[in-house]
Amino acid sequence: MTEKIYEKRQKTLKNVLADQDLDGILITNLTNIRYISGFTGSAASCLITPGGQYFITDGRYIEQSKAQVKGFKRYIDMDSHLSIIKKNNLNPDGLKLAFEGENVTFSQYENMTSIFPEIFWENTSMILEDLAAVKDKMEIDAIRTAVEVTDQVYEETLSMVRPGYTEKQVANAMVTKYREYAEGEAYSPIVATGPNGALPHAIPTDREFKKGDFIVIDAAAKYAGYHADMTRTPVIGHATEKHHEIYGIVKEAQQRGCDTAKAGVPCKVVDSATRDYIKEMGYGEYYTHGTGHGLGLEIHTSPRFSPQSEDVLSVNNVMTIEPGIYLAGWGGVRIEDDVIINEDGCEILNNTTKELVVLD
Repeated sequence: MTEKIYEKRQKTLKNVLADQDLDGILITNLTNIRYISGFTGSAASCLITPGGQYFITDGRYIEQSKAQVKGFKRYIDMDSHLSIIKKNNLNPDGLKLAFEGENVTFSQYENMTSIFPEIFWENTSMILEDLAAVKDKMEIDAIRTAVEVTDQVYEETLSMVRPGYTEKQVANAMVTKYREYAEGEAYSPIVATGPNGALPHAIPTDREFKKGDFIVIDAAAKYAGYHADMTRTPVIGHATEKHHEIYGIVKEAQQRGCDTAKAGVPCKVVDSATRDYIKEMGYGEYYTHGTGHGLGLEIHTSPRFSPQSEDVLSVNNVMTIEPGIYLAGWGGVRIEDDVIINEDGCEILNNTTKELVVLD
């Protein structure tokens, strides 16, 4: 079953290359190599030409590549990857080959053109990323599991969100549980209490939780390489009128984003659904980031919900929807779900409540 999934991905990639009048591609981005071949190591290249599909790595990965790589003939050597390709005649003259321009340095490009002067190198962008944006069943199942673990760990850790504990203590406890229940943390958790919550990407500190604080908790698990991403914002002790106001605005904005997201809808329209409401309620200047992003083998992938996005949603995109309001010196609120895009709407994966939770 797994081999068929990789075979399908490789066939789809070759069809895309053919549509762009390209003979093949040199893949150097490790996330893309994992997506197309299954390899999870830290050093590899993949070359696809009309003559074959070749995986190149070094001696550290003899056994790992043997177990993981699907659909590629393996070449393992201690020379540079370009030298391995050259001495094994894997790259015939006259080919028009894509390379991932965003992942290749100028010196690497100079080496490519020097070693292979008769290859027509074509700088390309987002070929594999756009393919990976539409998830197959294996990927969706992995993300579902990551989200389930994320929900579970949040509930198990919530009892620590009270006076006497610190941001770091809660963040560290969550990481321990992610590593116990799944592959580990999807990213470094954000646990931000009181004024720290006004920093969208706050780093946990030794600040203790206090009554009257909003707590922005942005933390999630990773499973089989695939990332979840969830944010909830409970309040400690007593919720004031201001707490209810800000939270209610973000909650309604987030719901409007979820209600708008479906296949065929431009990503900027989903962004507007959240952003326009927050502006209407008088807090537009305090919403300082995009509405969400794709999820997959990386935490931030294509497509993106932003005012500038030219992307259009497709069936089986997996996205976050995460508007927020951030008030310097007071705190912030962000509510974030992971969703699967369908023809007629989106499926919200997270089961953690989005009602305002007041912790004693």
